[in-house]
Amino acid sequence: MSLGQNLQFLRKRDNITQEQLAEELEVSRQSVSKWESDTTYPEMDKLLQLASFFHCTLDDLVQKDISTQYVEDKCNYNQTMNQFSIRITLGIGLILSGLTLMMFLNTFFSQIQSFDMEELSTVIFLFFVVVAVAIFIVTGLQKEYFEKKCPYIENFYSEAEKEEFHKKLIKFITTGVVLIILGMILSVFLDDVISYDNTIRDIIDLDMLTGALFMTFVTIAVVLFVYAGTQDSKYNIEHYNLTHNHNSQTYKNGKKISTICACIMMVATMIYLGCGFLGKLWHIAWVVYPVFGIACGIVTMIINRNNDEEV
Repeated sequence: MSLGQNLQFLRKRDNITQEQLAEELEVSRQSVSKWESDTTYPEMDKLLQLASFFHCTLDDLVQKDISTQYVEDKCNYNQTMNQFSIRITLGIGLILSGLTLMMFLNTFFSQIQSFDMEELSTVIFLFFVVVAVAIFIVTGLQKEYFEKKCPYIENFYSEAEKEEFHKKLIKFITTGVVLIILGMILSVFLDDVISYDNTIRDIIDLDMLTGALFMTFVTIAVVLFVYAGTQDSKYNIEHYNLTHNHNSQTYKNGKKISTICACIMMVATMIYLGCGFLGKLWHIAWVVYPVFGIACGIVTMIINRNNDEEV
């Protein structure tokens, strides 16, 4: 297949007009038309732009028949997983944002005597949690329905697409780690600067302030981590298929992990509610969730450690 035929196929596959492609490459529509009819040939820099734009190799674009490599996303898997990724990230971001806001409110308004700021900030935090839980429930049910409808997905992602995302994944992780380190540095710096000013210490809770600032950076970092992680798993279609193959060890491990982690989080919720209602410890009881979340992670690692299936 010629370059023109490959270019025409890719453009139509992505539902892009000649005008849109021409605008992306900063050329005229007539140039794109001539390329597709093999009347003229793009310059090397335009060829590289085309390969990058359509997520394919230069060799595939120029010499091979790309249409034979293309597998259609019949189940709309990519869009479904993108929505799942965004919603899960939003839910976790809401919980952490609520916690951060609660800490800031307790920092700057703790001296107000007309009402109990600690209880108000806790209510606000719980509102964020309720919204996040609603998002998780809806997202989980929609994902479960999709997986029942499409338990097997043909791997339609090209190696170029996976490679491009891997580069983005590195940037997401690096940015998140840097943000956490910056948050730690800023918290320590403020603690050293403000600790000598008794006037400021009388107005605000210094420990709460530094904790809130650090949580701001952590919230942004975790949002980046979660989005990057869920997007990364999207490209691992082999693992997706194994998790829905009832004869695979991956599927069996997944069922065990789901059951155990559900029990762990139920216990965490019972402890959280018990500490809140019986001990009035709403402001610190939330700690049980990250602690038990880490426990879920450890359980997952232990169960999966002997899984030798190719994914």
